[in-house]
Amino acid sequence: MEKDKKSKTKTTKKIAKKSVSLLLPVYNPRGEIEKETSLPKEIFNVNSSPRLLAQYVRAYLINQRKGNASTKTRAQVTGSTKKIYRQKGTGRARHGDIKAPIFVGGGVVGGPKPKDYSLKLNKKQKKRALFSALTLKLKEKNIFIFSSKILKITPKTKKIIDLFKKLNLSSSKILFIFPKIQKNDFLLAVRNIPDINLVEVGTINPYLILKNEKIVFFDESIDVLKKHFIGN
Repeated sequence: MEKDKKSKTKTTKKIAKKSVSLLLPVYNPRGEIEKETSLPKEIFNVNSSPRLLAQYVRAYLINQRKGNASTKTRAQVTGSTKKIYRQKGTGRARHGDIKAPIFVGGGVVGGPKPKDYSLKLNKKQKKRALFSALTLKLKEKNIFIFSSKILKITPKTKKIIDLFKKLNLSSSKILFIFPKIQKNDFLLAVRNIPDINLVEVGTINPYLILKNEKIVFFDESIDVLKKHFIGN
């Protein structure tokens, strides 16, 4: 019985993996299907690892933290190194310079120093986490592809909003992935729309993919993604 259960779970997993369609429509500036493009299975159809994604997000967020608490020692405090008075003959306690910890404004003994809170993930883990995030978004049907012609659209925000409404993107947090971010009419048109994030292919990471509800690639971005991770 246990063997039968295991074999069933294995077959269902295989079926689930095959059921993901890698063929997506490419939309033109009017929101119409211009053509279809096939996504690379090496990137968009992998075995997703929720545990690895959670590990990546934790590492990413904690790596944003900077341990800024810091105090200066007597060697770092600005001031004269001259002895405040001579060693003998004054009847007072012996002292060195004014930067000694016992003086106001002097250095601190055993004070806090910037702490490194960072967590490390190796390249293989980061790569697998990114592919897992993209696969997850594709399974949720939250990946869209726009034609690069949209980048040359007349810079009218209303046109972009109408396009978003037509494709059911208007009430979503959207991540646009560009082959390269350059000043163009599309950027002018979307800059006043809330919940729009723009990144280049080379800077995407699993956290950005998961944080945004919809992911929009341009057809040229897919080509750059293939070259970067798979090669020619």
